[in-house]
Amino acid sequence: MPALASGSTRIRPLEAASRVIMLALVAVLTLIATGDPRQLGWIALLAVTAVPAFVAREDSALATAGRFAEVIVTGLAAGSIANATEGATAGFRAEAILPYLAVPLLTAALRRKPTEGAALLGVAAVALVAGGALADLRVLTDRGYLAAGGQWLVMGAIVTFAAEAMREFLLPAEPTPQPYAEATRLLTQLRSVARSLPGATLDPGGISEHLLEELRAVTPGDRAAVLSASGGGRLVVLAQTGAERVDWETTLDADSAIADAWATQQPHVASRSQARTHRGGEVSSLVVPLVAGVRTIGLVILETDAGGAYPPAVVQSVTEVTGPAALRLEAALLFDDVRSLATNEERQRLAREIHDGVAQELVMVGYGIDNAQATLPEGAEETAEELRTLRGEVTRVITELRLSLFELRSEVDRNGGLAAAIAEYARTLGTSAGLRVHFTFDESTARLPAATEAELLRIAQEAITNARKHAGASNLWVTCTVDPPYAQIEVSDDGKGFADNRPDGRYGLTIMAERAERIRGRLRITPRHPSGTTVAVVLGTPPRRDSVRDSVSAPEGE
Repeated sequence: MPALASGSTRIRPLEAASRVIMLALVAVLTLIATGDPRQLGWIALLAVTAVPAFVAREDSALATAGRFAEVIVTGLAAGSIANATEGATAGFRAEAILPYLAVPLLTAALRRKPTEGAALLGVAAVALVAGGALADLRVLTDRGYLAAGGQWLVMGAIVTFAAEAMREFLLPAEPTPQPYAEATRLLTQLRSVARSLPGATLDPGGISEHLLEELRAVTPGDRAAVLSASGGGRLVVLAQTGAERVDWETTLDADSAIADAWATQQPHVASRSQARTHRGGEVSSLVVPLVAGVRTIGLVILETDAGGAYPPAVVQSVTEVTGPAALRLEAALLFDDVRSLATNEERQRLAREIHDGVAQELVMVGYGIDNAQATLPEGAEETAEELRTLRGEVTRVITELRLSLFELRSEVDRNGGLAAAIAEYARTLGTSAGLRVHFTFDESTARLPAATEAELLRIAQEAITNARKHAGASNLWVTCTVDPPYAQIEVSDDGKGFADNRPDGRYGLTIMAERAERIRGRLRITPRHPSGTTVAVVLGTPPRRDSVRDSVSAPEGE
């Protein structure tokens, strides 16, 4: 059988063997049908025309010419062999050589050359007629010869146009990539690309700040921001510049240039501010969508306290900068999503394994201790006391595990917000440890990016856990201020503080510092007067104006 792939050296011997076998077969049939050894000359000529299939199979022109030569020789030989001797019908004698037609036709079909196959069929029909006419015109009137020729032409057509299905059947199926294998490949490529980027980072906040710096050189303004989608029809502030922090409009259903630019994917110029609150006066604002492919992935807002500040020429200059930045920001946001999904999945997996594994085993150990206590003989007071101590320790460990499970499963609800998630965690741990927890919240309606909120929640969890485990405190103060892209989370206790004044030596504090660095935040650990410790993480710079939102301060004990 011809080779299944033109470039494969592995199956060349099979192709050679199939052609040799076919040549031997038609030679034997020709000799039986005609009894004339001279007709074997056609077989020798076929062998010559088959040479390009072996020595020049990579040369498209020579290989194609060889297949046409094989078809022509086969057609001419059929007429000659049909007229070779008296006796048997011409059709029977032609059947001796016609099976060879399948060789060049199948070769062309398996090489995915249907046009060449159709041409070979046409040439074969002409060659059969020419062969019969050259041998003896009476051959062309022989019904057996015409039937044999027509039969093999039909079979050749079937071979030509049904070979694709045969090819797919004969070739081994390509293995379907497994989802995790494909994910590994893509993430490996992403890691390589990330390492080659300036600063080896895929941080949306950093990319957004760099974009605002580039735009400041194009068109100076009083305020600017980069916003991206966060789900639920809301936007989050990734970066912001200006003398005052702006309470930007972050909903996409409002009557604003922000909503229009997002929907139309076109820059919009407005003569009013895109903030929820503004002092008034003349304002020019420009909102440019960041479009990657067909998706809007973010917005750039530029504002200045002057009229007509963004003519078409300036808009064109801004879009020339934002165009390439959209692709960079999309890559960073996708990387953030992948990292968050992978982190959350791993946390849930660990929670399941702990719950179904060591937690259940510890419970069984506790039951075993209870049974041992119940069966102790009278007078074994010392052993009973040891068992009670051991049972208390097992109960403590089980409690710690349950709190760890709660921590692993805690997430920021996109509807509830960061402050609500921190409050829920602090209340739960405060209740378990007998701590009085005091809350102070000042949270904007705008949201931080999901990945940033997740990191801030983990830092707050670690600070609260440290206060519960190590501080020996009675009170815990939790302050949460969120004004995107600024945020400050502060956890204070009235415990014993750090005796060695080296807080960076503890593993938990090291993890908090790493998390803060990941979101470009700053971790501060300071003593609290008169006793205790304050752990604070600060993201961005604080607002330089009075807050337009009311603070929520929970009374003591709540």
